[in-house]
Amino acid sequence: MSELSDNQPAGIPGEPLDVQWQRVRARLRVSFGDAAFNSWLKPLALADEGLAKDGDVHLAVPTRFMRDWVANHYSERLREIWRLENADVRRVIIHVRPTGATQPPQASKAMAASAPSADHGAPSPLTGRPVSINATPARPALQVRDMDDVERELSAPLDPRFTFDSFITGKSNELARAAALRVAESPTVTYNPLFLYGGVGLGKTHLMHAIGWHIRQRFPERRVVYLSAEKFMYQFIRALRFKDTMAFKEQFRSVDVLMIDDIQFIAGKESTQEEFFHTFNALCDQNRQIIVSGDRSPSDLEGIEERMRSRLGWGLVADIHPTDFELRLSILQAKAEKNGLTNIPQDVLEFLARRITSNVRELEGALNRISAYASLVGKPVTVTSAQEVLQDLLRANDRKVTIEEIQKRVAEHYSIRFADMHSPRRARAVARPRQVAMYLAKQLTSRSLPEIGRKFGGRDHTTVMHAVRKIEELREIDAAFAEDIDLLRRKLES
Repeated sequence: MSELSDNQPAGIPGEPLDVQWQRVRARLRVSFGDAAFNSWLKPLALADEGLAKDGDVHLAVPTRFMRDWVANHYSERLREIWRLENADVRRVIIHVRPTGATQPPQASKAMAASAPSADHGAPSPLTGRPVSINATPARPALQVRDMDDVERELSAPLDPRFTFDSFITGKSNELARAAALRVAESPTVTYNPLFLYGGVGLGKTHLMHAIGWHIRQRFPERRVVYLSAEKFMYQFIRALRFKDTMAFKEQFRSVDVLMIDDIQFIAGKESTQEEFFHTFNALCDQNRQIIVSGDRSPSDLEGIEERMRSRLGWGLVADIHPTDFELRLSILQAKAEKNGLTNIPQDVLEFLARRITSNVRELEGALNRISAYASLVGKPVTVTSAQEVLQDLLRANDRKVTIEEIQKRVAEHYSIRFADMHSPRRARAVARPRQVAMYLAKQLTSRSLPEIGRKFGGRDHTTVMHAVRKIEELREIDAAFAEDIDLLRRKLES
């Protein structure tokens, strides 16, 4: 390819604008190199307006992010090169045309003759398909992937069962549902980000899917992307592997609503956190909605950088607490009614709601097993038969209390922060509840002393041993304190 320099003669008066544009593109490639040209300048196309009488040249790009990037990094040089080709050009205006409706004028034979030879057989910037340099395309148009296609490429599928109508609300989740609905119904960004957190199987993913469905139905023009933090990481790794990080950035930073599930997955993954941090900032700067879920509050996320935790707590943080008996019973009744399970008596539903307290997924799984038993065996469902069918699940729930649940319940009981369970503070108002939590963790879980110590800010197992002995001594001499511990234990076991 012959080098094109700024001292080459300008275009011929009256020459078609698309011919001038091809020479501008060739100069841009020489000025910025193939990497920058292919990432940012190649998608540029002449807009329908072309060259207006006031001297403005109108170009089009497929996304807002790309428009802003080109305007900030290449606009001056782009205008200078246009003026070398056409002295009438005063400004270069860049539009966003995401629908693929841009229709540049048909190329002439002169255009084919003046195109740089390096483009021979290469994908056309207008069509994205290889074309011969001597051929005249019938209707060269900017072929931009339909936004729905881009969504499907980035986003995980939304489960049609998970809507706001199918979400059963109780005291433990009413704030999270109200916040999710407000975000989904608002035409503008309200809480940014919305951070939902809670234990496994309590409804975080259900609410995330419900938000996605609601926005797509209410605001179909908005681009919604939902994916797990794990998939975000794999997409980023793939972009690094194929040296395509600019396309990765452009894709994620041009969405209207970004929903990331299970953010704790990227703990300790510094490069992924760095990229998510910049994506987060870019979307916030453009006033785009971000929704994140995790298994604990932003301030308690281990392995996540401080600056990231700070930003995740910027907007509204909504906790989903473990379900109570009334909510579990309501969920079972709604599930049974929806699936037509009229053969399951009320006392069996109440039995399940009392005994299976871990999470909603196990609760619904138990109901499905009982229903299948009744259908396959042909026997009526009773509490006794339910006990037989679910004996493994019931045994697991009888002993399943997590250290995190103990820490949360004790922190609430003594009106301290959950973070104090892991902090180095030794003030008595904090140290005593922490010792209580260690004692209960030893009594109610099968974790070893070193494992318990690690859950309390990386403390040594001897610290846990001391805490257990101290609480046992206090129980013997202080009846009120012993009653307090028993109350906490009953709450945790129920």
